[in-house]
Amino acid sequence: MSVTTRSAASTMTRFHQLLQDQIAHEFAASQQYIALASFYANEDLPQLAKHFYAQSVEERNHAMMIIQYFLDRDIAVAVPGIAEPQSHFSEFREPIKLALHQEQTVTDQIIALARTARDEGDYLGEQFMQWFLKEQVEEVAVMTTLETVAERCNGNTFDLENFVQRELNVTAEADATAPSIAGGSM
Repeated sequence: MSVTTRSAASTMTRFHQLLQDQIAHEFAASQQYIALASFYANEDLPQLAKHFYAQSVEERNHAMMIIQYFLDRDIAVAVPGIAEPQSHFSEFREPIKLALHQEQTVTDQIIALARTARDEGDYLGEQFMQWFLKEQVEEVAVMTTLETVAERCNGNTFDLENFVQRELNVTAEADATAPSIAGGSM
């Protein structure tokens, strides 16, 4: 029995190539969040660890949404490798600063994707990116607030842990507008 394979080259637009690259960015963000969570777990900061472990799953799910988009559009998809995440930090605020910078970078990437889809007249791609744009506003806002609170706590990680438990580590309702996740949500 033979298996037919799709030719990625014949269907890849600039938008699709950038979206393919975004899979790597999302998986890299997921791995980076695991590294941040592990750092906080090693520092006996369980609420920060819990928050970043959850962020890791969210980023993984974003990558899987993109994979499902390719599958739904009948476009070949490749799962890329990623670089090693940063795992060592000199103090508790550094991982939060890194996370905020990462979310700002991802926001720029998502904006470029939406712009490229629009410029290419890919209305399905542009519509797909709308949820990600909304998501990035939320992600940057949360990380900005976390950075602000971390600075204000003046080294009192107990206060920071209480904030994270009270404000960030709450069960959110599922977003019914979110794209489908290949293999299902974790």
